[in-house]
Amino acid sequence: MLRTATATAIAIAAVAIAAVPASLQAHRLWMAPSTTIISSADGWVTFDAAASTDVFHADHQPMRVEPSAFAPDGSAAKVENFNTGRFRSTFDLHLTQPGTWKVAMQNDGIGGSYKLNGEEKRLPRGTTADKLPGIIPAGATDVALTQMESRYEVFVTSGAPTDTVLRPTGKGLEMVAETHPSDVVTGEDAVFGFIVDGKPAAGLEVLVVRGGKRYRDAVDEQTLKTDAAGKVRVSFSEAGMYWLNASATGKSATIPGAARRMSYTTTLEVLGA
Repeated sequence: MLRTATATAIAIAAVAIAAVPASLQAHRLWMAPSTTIISSADGWVTFDAAASTDVFHADHQPMRVEPSAFAPDGSAAKVENFNTGRFRSTFDLHLTQPGTWKVAMQNDGIGGSYKLNGEEKRLPRGTTADKLPGIIPAGATDVALTQMESRYEVFVTSGAPTDTVLRPTGKGLEMVAETHPSDVVTGEDAVFGFIVDGKPAAGLEVLVVRGGKRYRDAVDEQTLKTDAAGKVRVSFSEAGMYWLNASATGKSATIPGAARRMSYTTTLEVLGA
């Protein structure tokens, strides 16, 4: 299973950043693998992870939470050599099985406020749905709650791509990749679908950002909208690492009266055709 939402929410504020629509973020959380495809039957991939203004350029703060990893058969795998520096964290993934692996972070926290005896109170960081009854006292008024859910997944493949770790859970905002993340190349459109609680998510904003902004004048961002089937078609003219983020808002299905903000992020390596 993924790390618990409580541990994730407490450990780093940057994870909560991922629940905010990408257009409103000052610093974006990212994970950058050294490669997403290896041919060796027993290989390693090293990751950098941080939050910064320009994706894949560490200049603000490291990602402090150790992510989860999953082998091609869906079993839990081990992240190794996790280390946190001043601006970035690094860790390794040992690819001991052929197929597609997943590195993932997930957060499900509650933010908001209420008034008690005319004084406004904020919910403490790390609040989750199960803690709400003990946090909001009887007699509280003007209760305003937001459920914040974020998911960040990166896929790396040893040998031929597989799809076990790409299968959605049916909970929250998820990507359903018609184009396998390890098969994205320049000159060919990639198709990605998005679902919320298992249903197609139409009209979502999807932001695609090419890395390397520090070394060029143009930002090179694409802002797209999912169609009625929850899908977007993305064109890549340049090879490199890309940061893709989809965001959605709505009403919480589990917390009465609460708003809901969801985010899904992935890193794609686009190769030359």
